[in-house]
Amino acid sequence: MIDKELLDILACPACKADVALEGDRIVCAECGRRYPIKDGIPIMLIEEAMKHAEDTGNTRP
Repeated sequence: MIDKELLDILACPACKADVALEGDRIVCAECGRRYPIKDGIPIMLIEEAMKHAEDTGNTRP
């Protein structure tokens, strides 16, 4: 689980928008990138993020 205080200071590295916790990922409110959480640590690297379509298996943009 990610601490609420940590979520409050995190921002999407790609577009600098706010993020929120959704299941086992941190999701950008603006661009939709979904960052994984591994061993309780959010991996906020653009290369590690998935767009929402990739995450759900949908190949349409």
